[in-house]
Amino acid sequence: MPPIEPSILPLLPVPLPMMGEHPCQYVPGRTARERAFRAGRVPPADYQQLMDRGMRRTGDIFYAPDCAACRACIPIRIPVDGFMPSKSQRRVTRRNADVRLAVGPLECSRESFELYQRYLAAQHPDSAATTTYDSFRESLYESAVDTVELRYLLGDRTVAISIVDACPDGLSSVYHFFDPAHAARSLGVYSVLAEIDLARRLGLRWSYLGYWIADAPTMAYKANYHPHEVLVDGRWGSPSPAALGG
Repeated sequence: MPPIEPSILPLLPVPLPMMGEHPCQYVPGRTARERAFRAGRVPPADYQQLMDRGMRRTGDIFYAPDCAACRACIPIRIPVDGFMPSKSQRRVTRRNADVRLAVGPLECSRESFELYQRYLAAQHPDSAATTTYDSFRESLYESAVDTVELRYLLGDRTVAISIVDACPDGLSSVYHFFDPAHAARSLGVYSVLAEIDLARRLGLRWSYLGYWIADAPTMAYKANYHPHEVLVDGRWGSPSPAALGG
């Protein structure tokens, strides 16, 4: 089966520059590269169009994978009105019935950074030693689009935080981190459910989950939310073996 061509059709009059190759952070043994640009500000409607063409952002950098021999990164989104939680996902919702969701503007604080450090130490220990407060702020709290912070509160204690971009017709997950002392609550699963529910309550159509990578344990979970759509060859649609075989 021929590889799927990347869906990189940015709203720009010139081709995007290609970044250098580097080890893939999701699939061991592979290399990755991206096409990217930097922008101080992108309006929400334009960013949603960029996501609908396969792009994402981190900080003020907008990018799309363009790997030489791999098309494993597939954009995925949830149509919130049709979403049906699984039995295990309903159990996670019940498990977190005592958690309160607070939606507000981005507020980078030392408390949030300490929570992030505890999360990294438990989940990504190789990154924990090199992460600084400034790198934390720049990557998560300096945004070129409309972005909100979702705080998951147990009493008055923050047990998890999600950074979410707000677009005219959808919410887009950027990053989620949680207190490892509450790992049994499955707060990562709960955060996706909460974002889907928030999008529905706001009258939005989509919850964008970023890139789904079937071969990466940290990214494969995104296909567990049904129904979902994937972006292949520039079109959103239901996944099929042919579409996902590249």
